[in-house]
Amino acid sequence: MSTPTLQPAVRPAEDTETDEQHDPDRPWVTIVWNDPINLMNYVTHVFMKVFGYSKEKATELMMDVHQKGRAVVSSGPRERMEGDTATLHGYGLWATIQRDS
Repeated sequence: MSTPTLQPAVRPAEDTETDEQHDPDRPWVTIVWNDPINLMNYVTHVFMKVFGYSKEKATELMMDVHQKGRAVVSSGPRERMEGDTATLHGYGLWATIQRDS
């Protein structure tokens, strides 16, 4: 007769890594937020000048900023999004970057 052996229950290791470590290819986005200072036609002008958007595309993004409170205006590698954000700050717009969701 064999003696039963006790073995500890095996649990999967907890995942302590962040999303960045799991998906390094997930792009970053630049978000422009609504503010009470800049006029809508100025925001449209900035989007056309900085990103080369058509007047229609720039107007659509500006309306998202105005009506929804924010718009994603560019996406790509973090370094480029940081540059886009800095450029938008230079034009007086409120912009941030974050990982695309």
